[in-house]
Amino acid sequence: MSQYIISEVTTRKDLRAFIKFPDELYKDNRQYVPALHSDQMASLTKDPALDYCTHKLWLVRDGRKIVGRICAMINPRYNERYGKKRARFGWFDTIEDIEVARLLLETAENWARENGMNEVHGPLYYNTLGKQGMLVEGFENIPPFNCLYNFPYYNDFVTALGYEKECDWLQYKMVANHGVPEKMQRIAGMLKERYNLHDGCLAKLKKDKEMVKYFFKVYNDSFADSVYNFIPFTEKEIEHEAKVSMPFINDKVSSIVLDENNELAAFGIAFPTVSKALQKAKGRLFPFGWFHLLKAMYNYETVDLMINGAAPKWQNTGVSSIFHCSMADKYKKSGTVWAISNPQIETNSAVNVWGKYEHELYMRRRCYVKKV
Repeated sequence: MSQYIISEVTTRKDLRAFIKFPDELYKDNRQYVPALHSDQMASLTKDPALDYCTHKLWLVRDGRKIVGRICAMINPRYNERYGKKRARFGWFDTIEDIEVARLLLETAENWARENGMNEVHGPLYYNTLGKQGMLVEGFENIPPFNCLYNFPYYNDFVTALGYEKECDWLQYKMVANHGVPEKMQRIAGMLKERYNLHDGCLAKLKKDKEMVKYFFKVYNDSFADSVYNFIPFTEKEIEHEAKVSMPFINDKVSSIVLDENNELAAFGIAFPTVSKALQKAKGRLFPFGWFHLLKAMYNYETVDLMINGAAPKWQNTGVSSIFHCSMADKYKKSGTVWAISNPQIETNSAVNVWGKYEHELYMRRRCYVKKV
């Protein structure tokens, strides 16, 4: 009989083992997308959210073999904003043995109680920028690079251990080269004429540091009251996200809408999918991972829809129709066939927009919660 031992990650060696464990767990799985080890190391040690979040990591071993991992976090800005006393868990991976899952989750729960928390929810990241939501439908599909993948038994384990659904996020796969409905085109044209709205240039925006900063401020403000569990970003988080993501954003498949004062009104940001490239890279940029990723960045057949939104003053005006029309035209020119939506809360009426296109449910993700 296995003798499982859980221990806190305290050394660099343990941290590397923590990061690499899923590579072994999912080595025969065709859907799993490994994160770059260097990115994971930075997330667990240098993420700007760690300026205000606390976290601990644990590994479960069977002898010398690692069989499970988990990270527990407390985000005080989330708790203050929503009046909660919650910890969150993430980086949750386990072999198919509920006793390993029990040891991982109970350890995280005990830590939460010791720190004055009365609930635990997850899987989540420190903030709203990272991977979150346990996969409950769509196991046959390859996820976008910024989304989790897990075995179906994860859900069986967490529910058996007392966790209940808090919310679901939905992702859709759309046909991207058929254009937009005629009604949407009419609305976009009317709004452009009435309010002097026009398409902006991302290449120009990226050269202006103040405009980049403003872009992420609008992004921050646009989701503050409309995204479930959203935590507004700090200045340092905004700077970090701009540094990480801006090099990959271009006018080929993304679009911004400016008002008559050339201020940002709305945006639709997409990336070429790099999931298969990351599978080939196997967590490493060198010696050949960088080549696979670079090649993928110029293949626009499938794109991942990352963020879509509008500045607060333009929300609920139909302004999204403008960047939808613009992006549809760009997809035809760039040879894009498919678009995969970012996870959106199932109760958000914004998910209804995908019903205007040929689409199918691609993945469903769930956040679980438990009183402790």
